[in-house]
Amino acid sequence: MSRLTHLDAEGRARMVDVSAKPATAREAVARGIVRMSAATRELALSGKAKKGDVRAVAEIAGVMAAKRAADLIPLCHPLALSKVEVAVTAVDEGLCVTARVKTTGPTGVEMEALTAVSVACLTLYDMLKAAERGMVIDGVRLLEKSGGASGDWRAP
Repeated sequence: MSRLTHLDAEGRARMVDVSAKPATAREAVARGIVRMSAATRELALSGKAKKGDVRAVAEIAGVMAAKRAADLIPLCHPLALSKVEVAVTAVDEGLCVTARVKTTGPTGVEMEALTAVSVACLTLYDMLKAAERGMVIDGVRLLEKSGGASGDWRAP
């Protein structure tokens, strides 16, 4: 197993020093699903939910969350993001959230993409819980990343 970069030689938590790393183009894509009944999914898509346009609010929440990842995750670097795109789409089992995040910098944007998806899924749950409390947030994961010294990666 490779050495964990957020631990020093004594096993203490530390923020990784990226000051010597070159700024390169970096991108990450993450995805998650909110599993729900067909009736709840249709309510969300109709725009007639009690709290308004469910998809639009969740997409904006995801963008806002990506920009705040460093405030939420203790050792995450604050980054100047050049693009955050969050999309909520219908799938058979509910609503799928996909986030694509880009920057040019010394460290990657995986945490920003995962934070965007997580908060967008939580927003969907919050906005639809009056219709269905048994929804399940599932499968939040990184799908791909590019850039940096470790190169490109895609989920199998």
